[in-house]
Amino acid sequence: MASLNLFFILLVLFLTCGVVMATKENDQIIKQNNCETKIGLRCILEAFTIIFKIGSISNKCCSELIVLGKVCHSALVKRTLENPLFKELNPATIIAKSIQTCNNCLALIDSPSSSA
Repeated sequence: MASLNLFFILLVLFLTCGVVMATKENDQIIKQNNCETKIGLRCILEAFTIIFKIGSISNKCCSELIVLGKVCHSALVKRTLENPLFKELNPATIIAKSIQTCNNCLALIDSPSSSA
């Protein structure tokens, strides 16, 4: 539990303070598309927890993730992977989980039962 709390604290610091040096390309995408303002902090935490650790994402946060868009989502994930705190993670695995999360949210939002 302590490591999960530490993960959340570091993630919040990273997302709100920009403490990590990101590549110019990802920073430019994030800035041009106002990516950091398109999704709430709670949903960022849910999405990043499922991608970088394990967990589930709520319907509400799936909706916000879809509104965020794949371009912003991908740029935010790639910028996070540049953080030295995540250097031990396999980028290919994280990117695959990121894509799968987006696809799962799209399927959930598009499913007939979610609109009922």
